[in-house]
Amino acid sequence: MPDPKLAARLRELLTSLPDEGVPITYQQAAEALGLSPPRTVQRVALALEALMRDDVAAGRPLIAALVVSRRGELPRLGFFELAVELGRFPADPACHEAAYRQELEQVLAARSA
Repeated sequence: MPDPKLAARLRELLTSLPDEGVPITYQQAAEALGLSPPRTVQRVALALEALMRDDVAAGRPLIAALVVSRRGELPRLGFFELAVELGRFPADPACHEAAYRQELEQVLAARSA
């Protein structure tokens, strides 16, 4: 179960980061939030899922797009699975990277608006 206070703190963190400072990794988010083990990255992921649900419900770009895996420039698989489930991304995995890039652009544009 995601912690609503953690989700709110994570949104605040992601909103306050400078454009040149994003995206950040799940681990960087955990550290910035002062989380201590165990399951720090899992707790960040659950908070990001809560933010995704809130953003879709409010018609906003997915701020969770600002957090990526340290093994690349993309979020973890769970981000894409939930984005599909929420109707934000197409079901075809071949389209996921392009959909993510577009979502990231929208988040960055919304932050500077």
